[in-house]
Amino acid sequence: MNKEKIFSMLGLARRAGRLAYGHDAVKQSVIKKRACMLIFCSDVSPRLVRDFEYTVQKQNANIPLFKTSLTMEEIYFYAGCRAGVIAVEDENFSNKIISLLIQEENANGN
Repeated sequence: MNKEKIFSMLGLARRAGRLAYGHDAVKQSVIKKRACMLIFCSDVSPRLVRDFEYTVQKQNANIPLFKTSLTMEEIYFYAGCRAGVIAVEDENFSNKIISLLIQEENANGN
């Protein structure tokens, strides 16, 4: 299952210091042009997603945003960070996670 691979990649990125998590840290990552992708947990508010869509647009950043089926509790259990939004600040980790997320979406028929 790809969820375990996604959690594994997030854990590796966290240990490598290439994740920003939580509203303020992720917003700074976007503003400082460090974020390569944003991941939203399934249990965040639509307002939070809109806020980041606006921030990315305002910064003219070409950052992919993924609304996932991952929950905050799952992210905390597997990756060790409790947050509803995560920025991956490494292109290699980002590319791998994006491909895994797309595979997961396709497997779930979305």
